[in-house]
Amino acid sequence: MKKIALFALGCMLISATQAQDTTVVPTKKPVINLAGRANDHLMIQLGYAGWAGAPDSINTGGFSKSFNVFFMFDFPFKTNPKLSMAFGPGISSDHIKFKKTHVGIRDNTNTLQFSDRSDTNHFKKTKLATVYLEAPIEFRYTKDPLNSDKSLKFAVGVRVGTMLKAYTRNKTFQTKSGQAINDYLVKEYHKGFFNTTRLVGTARIGMGHFSLFGSYQFTTLFKEGVAAEIRPFTIGLTLSGL
Repeated sequence: MKKIALFALGCMLISATQAQDTTVVPTKKPVINLAGRANDHLMIQLGYAGWAGAPDSINTGGFSKSFNVFFMFDFPFKTNPKLSMAFGPGISSDHIKFKKTHVGIRDNTNTLQFSDRSDTNHFKKTKLATVYLEAPIEFRYTKDPLNSDKSLKFAVGVRVGTMLKAYTRNKTFQTKSGQAINDYLVKEYHKGFFNTTRLVGTARIGMGHFSLFGSYQFTTLFKEGVAAEIRPFTIGLTLSGL
């Protein structure tokens, strides 16, 4: 009986020793250091600008463009470094071109007039420019956060802006047949017809320092009742870095 008890006790001691030897120590997840990485802090955008909701009576023409510059602060998520939030200040501008049209932003009228001047003397080149101080916010995805300058990227966000100025630029006064009358430049500034605060939705997708972007303004360009409910949009190219 004593031999059986000693044998059982020995088996228990051997099992306990083996259990101690095979204890698994949990390993820590490696920490990814993203300090100093380049991830689209500076963004320069150039694209085609258009007006959604513009009536056919407004004679836009030529290549209307948008030019934007933003400086963004990027904050990666601790739980997933592929994701980040970015925000910062910037300047955006739209330049809408017209053909044989008078844009009366300084006219003493209750509504903004886009007058067809094709049957009379008119300016050869006319454009309406709007310039905003904006605060963009982006939710970003970077496939390879350690090599973001060569990685696939995607971002969605919004921009909140306040209008700095709005003006028309008219150049080269000519007859209805196109003969020059006087080669001079006229600029007129006035913000009275415009909504000076705007909200814009944005999206980007690309590789490395280059990406395609699109934007759509949720708020109307002009105040209620003074013009059609026009919402500007842009499609173009982003160059980013730093």
